[in-house]
Amino acid sequence: MSGFFRRLAGIPWRDIAGDALSRTFLCVKAFCVVHVIDHHVLSLSHVRGPSMLPAMNLAGDVVAVDKLSVRFGKVEPGDIVLLISPEDPRKLVAKRVHGLEGETVSYFVDPGNSSASKTVVVPQGHVWVQGDNPYASRDSRQFGPVPYGLITGKIFCRVRQLFSLPLHSLI
Repeated sequence: MSGFFRRLAGIPWRDIAGDALSRTFLCVKAFCVVHVIDHHVLSLSHVRGPSMLPAMNLAGDVVAVDKLSVRFGKVEPGDIVLLISPEDPRKLVAKRVHGLEGETVSYFVDPGNSSASKTVVVPQGHVWVQGDNPYASRDSRQFGPVPYGLITGKIFCRVRQLFSLPLHSLI
């Protein structure tokens, strides 16, 4: 037994513990960098549903979302934004910006059934958003102008259509 304890005592425990601690801190730093980039700079998101047809796929697309543009007020009409739903704060929705604060926006009230239109002025601190598919979109036509603070990012790139991914990557 004394040989076992001599070999055990000969192991450089301090070096092993120091190396393990160093690698743990490296992993924590990497996680923090990824977290900051994902929440404040750039992220990927899954967008699906009929409201943005034909720009987005009904089955779902993975999109790249720029979060810095929103912080610096670089959202313009025509941009597709990701925003917290004014109707259900647990959901994120993708819509196209049609008007910024102070702009006048005209829209069809019920595009499928009548040609009646309304014109509104977007209030300060708000944006007017609409889906590209007016027949299947809940947007500013129903819930009015959206506070700018609900916008979480600007979609700048469709990374990949979700249905074209191989099955094993979805599991």
